[in-house]
Amino acid sequence: MADRSDDTSVNEYDVIVLGAGPTGENVAGRTAKAGLKTAIVEADLVGGSCSYWACIPSKVLLRSPELLAHAKQLTGVREAVTGNIDAAAVLARRDSFTGKGDDSGQADWVRDAGITLLRGKARLSGIRKVQVTDTSGTMTLRARHAVALCVGSQPAIPDIPGLVEARPWTNREATSAEQVPGRLLVLGGGAVGCELAVAWQALGSAVHLVQRSDRLLTGYEPEISNRVEVAMRSQGVTLRTGVSVEQAERLDDGSVIVTLSDGSRLHGDELLVAVGRIPCTTDLGMELVGLKPGDRIRTDDAMRVAGVAGDWLYAAGDCTDRAALTHMGKYQARACSDTIAAATRGELPGGGDLTPYSAYTATADHHAVPQVVFTIPQAAAVGLTEDQARERGVKVATVDHEIGNVTGASLHLDGYNGYAKLVIDASREVIVGASFVGPDVAELLHAATIAVVGEIPLQRLWHAVPAFPTMSEVWLRLLETYGL
Repeated sequence: MADRSDDTSVNEYDVIVLGAGPTGENVAGRTAKAGLKTAIVEADLVGGSCSYWACIPSKVLLRSPELLAHAKQLTGVREAVTGNIDAAAVLARRDSFTGKGDDSGQADWVRDAGITLLRGKARLSGIRKVQVTDTSGTMTLRARHAVALCVGSQPAIPDIPGLVEARPWTNREATSAEQVPGRLLVLGGGAVGCELAVAWQALGSAVHLVQRSDRLLTGYEPEISNRVEVAMRSQGVTLRTGVSVEQAERLDDGSVIVTLSDGSRLHGDELLVAVGRIPCTTDLGMELVGLKPGDRIRTDDAMRVAGVAGDWLYAAGDCTDRAALTHMGKYQARACSDTIAAATRGELPGGGDLTPYSAYTATADHHAVPQVVFTIPQAAAVGLTEDQARERGVKVATVDHEIGNVTGASLHLDGYNGYAKLVIDASREVIVGASFVGPDVAELLHAATIAVVGEIPLQRLWHAVPAFPTMSEVWLRLLETYGL
């Protein structure tokens, strides 16, 4: 694009959004719906990592093995199951969801929503100014009201000798691969590492997972982690916990070897690095507004960037220091866009000093974040673990129950194996955390989220009667075990 910096009729917008992933799309969609002239800038694919290399393809890869495992666990159905999983068909189904990188449908949605889509590399160039560069040139955009940073994150590659040179997979390669690797080494035992280890093992890989800490899924309750670990081992995944990778090497034949801290070595055809993510803020022009490049962006609950005067710069999603999950990014986007729209109308209450759980605040980020790990079985949680609650000074009481002892669960699958735990603030008699592990427990999570966000007193929750015979009956059993 030619430099049209002086053409304000073309280059001026009410709101400019950097990043067209799920978070940016939601910010732009809501500000446009509010009548604000909105532009969104994206250098990669519209729809972001979630659509093409993360949430969507990983869940597609996992759904077929999960359904097969459940079928084999149900009398009368297992007898009808013959043969093995068709890996090629699963990969083809994944491609039907991702479009193999074709973002035209999502781009059409952006335009149909009345948003101007600009493709190019964006960075801040001053107060309410954004510079966009593509192969044809540079353009400077001006925002009359707000700029929203929704640039997301990228995989972290640890500083391990030989690792970069070994050309490891990240989640991008691991969710878009066209062939099943014979041997897959996985570095990292968080959600991404565990999910993709389970998926590729089920599709035919021999998977070794290496985790530095002594257990998987360290952000979850220990019993949740333990049951996922037992299940992964039973599915054939080889787990090495309490050790770290100290060196990696890609050999001439294309295979890769890693050396572990205990001196042992693992040999694989591919190496997946899944040890966390870093914000895409290194080359964003952060220094021009007094922020440090490469850092996560601090915001208040209205998603206004901390330390920047004038209330014109906002941020949401994985590039911030808040809950880095797609659904939470969308939640933050709603608060962000509604704050921007209200500010342009001069309608922010209290001069912008916003109360928790208003339409303009992402309050749930602090203590009510729902999350699911789609391993087989699933792990799901919302709110605080027992340890986190104690660290915050909560007067903690806990209660747990075997989900398999609930009639609805035993009907759901033969030999249902699952576990539920509640963390309760005993001084207020409200739930502050809930955790589940077992087949299909993701569908139990929203009820727990409502209980945590709503701070529903246990005596009132007792009157939320679960239908019989469903797995939700576990709620009744948990409250009975607590003493109600």
